[in-house]
Amino acid sequence: MAVPKAVIFDMDGVLVDSEPLHIMNEKQMFGLLKIDVSEEEHACYMGVASDVMWRDIIAKRDLPWNVGDLMRFSADHCHPFFENLEKIDPMPGLIELLEKLKNHEIPVAVASSSDAETIGVILRKSGLENYFKVKLSSSQVGKSKPEPDVFLHAAIHLEVEPADCIVIEDSRNGIKAAKAAGMFCIAYSGANSGYQDQSQADA
Repeated sequence: MAVPKAVIFDMDGVLVDSEPLHIMNEKQMFGLLKIDVSEEEHACYMGVASDVMWRDIIAKRDLPWNVGDLMRFSADHCHPFFENLEKIDPMPGLIELLEKLKNHEIPVAVASSSDAETIGVILRKSGLENYFKVKLSSSQVGKSKPEPDVFLHAAIHLEVEPADCIVIEDSRNGIKAAKAAGMFCIAYSGANSGYQDQSQADA
């Protein structure tokens, strides 16, 4: 692809180094619920929506809660956690990239597995919210990554064909979702992305 007509960014681990914050928050929740989740299992949920994570955790352990119960618990715990942070730094070089895209009139979107309220808080705390024409959570549009729903909906909102979009992702699930959407995908490895199989990415 010579020049994209739109660029779609994952949020956690791509726009901001928020993965350690999500991990810290989730570990606190696991502790409060007295659920033992190994580091290896926890890493598998990177780039996955909370409802998918909780559904898997419930099924593996035959827990006495349903997904709705744990999603409400998660929301009650997650939003105050991020609101209480003074600021969240954007990734190095990101502002310069966003300014270049803006100068070339290339629209950008956020397509994340985080819930809409958390996306809003993180973009506001990092000073990034005004750059994005479109901000989408997978919970707003259908199935979570690795399904392509959130990327396809982002393309619709940007009024661009999927084949004309570039996606920037760090997780295996996000890369699989971008490729399933028929988009060119650039894999990004941040300092705290952990080991993710990025072999399906185009670059």
